[in-house]
Amino acid sequence: MKLILDREGSTPLPRQLETGIVEWIDQHNLASGSRLPSIRQLAGTLGVSRNAVIEAYERLVASGHVRAKPGSGFFVTTPSRDASPFGEITNGLWGLFNQQDEALNLGCGWLPSHWRESSELTYAVRQVTRTDRSALLDYGTPHGSPHLRALLQERLRALAIHVNAQQIVTTASGSHALDLLLRLLVKPGDTVFVESPGYYNLFGLLHLHGVRVVGVPRLADGPDIEHLQTLLETHRPTLFYINSVFHNPTGSTLSPSVAHQLLRLAERHDFKLIEDDIYADFQSTPSTRLASLDGLNRVIYLGSFSKSLSASLRVGFIAAPPALVQPLVSIKMLTSIVGAPFAEAVVALMLENGSYRRLTERLATRLERYMGEAIQLLLHQARWEIFTAPTGGMFVWAKPAGKHRTRLDELARDHDILLSPGQLFYPDQETTPWRRLNVAYMKDARALRFFQAF
Repeated sequence: MKLILDREGSTPLPRQLETGIVEWIDQHNLASGSRLPSIRQLAGTLGVSRNAVIEAYERLVASGHVRAKPGSGFFVTTPSRDASPFGEITNGLWGLFNQQDEALNLGCGWLPSHWRESSELTYAVRQVTRTDRSALLDYGTPHGSPHLRALLQERLRALAIHVNAQQIVTTASGSHALDLLLRLLVKPGDTVFVESPGYYNLFGLLHLHGVRVVGVPRLADGPDIEHLQTLLETHRPTLFYINSVFHNPTGSTLSPSVAHQLLRLAERHDFKLIEDDIYADFQSTPSTRLASLDGLNRVIYLGSFSKSLSASLRVGFIAAPPALVQPLVSIKMLTSIVGAPFAEAVVALMLENGSYRRLTERLATRLERYMGEAIQLLLHQARWEIFTAPTGGMFVWAKPAGKHRTRLDELARDHDILLSPGQLFYPDQETTPWRRLNVAYMKDARALRFFQAF
């Protein structure tokens, strides 16, 4: 970093350093999470005292331009391409959803279109169109279809989540469910804990609500409990959002031991947990859910059919403690009046006639096979490092080894591959070599050639 300093001028050196570093960040278009030179390195390069650099960095931290990580150094926090606090996230989302070329989207969060089994869905759509005129043309109820909610009650029972149908509110998607919950449960200035890495769209939603976002490291068996305990010494979170099963982006699954510890901490420190289980139907053998252990006391559970059935037929739901149900329904009425009665009727029919169960059983089996083959490819042929070896689901969190790490995006472009930016999945947008890979796309010839390049 080369800065022009006026050593004879009236402006103190720390102030000059502060201004110069901000200008240098802008000139080099540095993304949030980029590491800045160490105190010793910058002092040596510029020939100034370490105290002057320390004061400059502290002023930048106070102004929000820089973030200090104890033991790691100082990092840029100002998004360079968008002035909004969630600009980096929306820029990354445009990259994932606004692709006009034919590149293979190896980092996306959905199944390939040719995996979608449309015959039974088409049958259900036709049946509802022919037999349920009200669902086709009229408003539904704000609470959601009573028939669908009764079926969801039975579906949750299979996961050992015992809930009354009156505690279930249907939504337009999992994202809609999250937005309703945040509108109800948080206010500007609140602190919300999230997993790091974690769900990028949530980070943007929280910033939109004016919430302070604090990341808790995700390990192979769930949140890092030791780190969480340390954070709870200085923070009082309102909520903690967590993926229990086939976590996005690491593919890891919550262990019973960590689940019990997490619930004890929630009780001791008085915060609620949002358990996002939108990948539930990709799991062949159900594992521990927070909602089953807690009985929907501190845990709010949400699910969705968008990932498994159709990205266009948007249906999700919330299972909540009784006291939260009516406020959620009221917010739903104010923001969207009702859900989508036609889509809810289609999902209800598929749950009732068993076609949804059969479809998801086939999907789960296929994903388990693809996951096993993807892990073999990454570890033994491409020589990548993986975060953990998931038992199923769509995602594996991995990074290349050695010299190829710095050329990853270049190699991806050369092989017509689109990778999701790793920093999207961190609440502070830190630079990372890790990438989310969707195993459903890894048998594509372009993907195979790409990994052979390593």
